Amino acid sequence: MKKLSRFIFKLFILFAILLLLVWIAVVRPTFNSKKSAAINNNSVSPDLLEAHVEKLSVDFLSRSYSNVDNLNKAADYIKNEFELIGLAVEEQKYTYLESEYKNLIVHLGPTNGPKIVIGAHYDVAGELPGADDNASGVAGLLELARQLRDKNIQKGLTLVAYTLEEPPVYRTEKMGSYVHAKSEYKKKTDIELMISLEMIGYYSDQEGSQTFPIKLLEYFYPTEGNYIAVIDILMSTWGKKVKQGLAKHMSLGVHSINAPRSIPGIDFSDHRSYWNFGYNAVMLSDSSFYRNKAYHTVNDTYDRLDYNKMSELINALSYYLQELTQK
Repeated sequence: MKKLSRFIFKLFILFAILLLLVWIAVVRPTFNSKKSAAINNNSVSPDLLEAHVEKLSVDFLSRSYSNVDNLNKAADYIKNEFELIGLAVEEQKYTYLESEYKNLIVHLGPTNGPKIVIGAHYDVAGELPGADDNASGVAGLLELARQLRDKNIQKGLTLVAYTLEEPPVYRTEKMGSYVHAKSEYKKKTDIELMISLEMIGYYSDQEGSQTFPIKLLEYFYPTEGNYIAVIDILMSTWGKKVKQGLAKHMSLGVHSINAPRSIPGIDFSDHRSYWNFGYNAVMLSDSSFYRNKAYHTVNDTYDRLDYNKMSELINALSYYLQELTQK
């Protein structure tokens, strides 16, 4: 009986150690609670973020691959907003199903040497408003550009508004992000990191509002959906770096997950295109349909989003990128 008890105890200890190692590998815990002055120096306007999301999700409904006219109007709006803050816009055009689509690209800092890429897609799935998915990401991209325009950027920073992320193009070589990643790969561009802004506007303090692809993760992360997630691939160290970089500049909670691409949701955006070419890439997200139940429905409207939390995130991201782009 004693031998059996010892065996069970050893088995329990082994399981506990295994669970701890899984937790460390997936969550990449950090314990630095020191905050910067950026928390009290937020110059990102929630009103401007809301104005962008409302414009894209209401005036250009729907901006899907099949509604090229509205998609181009959305592109023109994004281009004009970049130009209004003094940035030149490059159009990367390509053809899909005999129609022309385009990525919109702006550059900050030096054009040679390693660079950081930040991107968000501006198309939607079907005849839907797509406020969180992904007008929120585009709004964040535009206001990020405003924050960084006059800063001392010593490493190349490229901001891209992608066309065609949604089905039926998703996971094909006709994704806007794939077209951009492939073009950079062919040029042998040294992309240090790509960050995808994918659904960054929906938050909830309600218990159980945050769900997960695997039940085990409920024990690793909060079940209130009131934080931003940094999604990274297994074995990469960038998820932890980005989480640390954001956390010190904002009070909004931030958690990271490092997991295989086989876990549903891990590669569900434009960062996957850069993974395909061997680049480091992470996604910043409110976790999409694991939290926002209006995902890919007519209820994904601009009035459901939290622009104050979005403002916090973009402010923190701007400070982190300024640090990251110093040589």
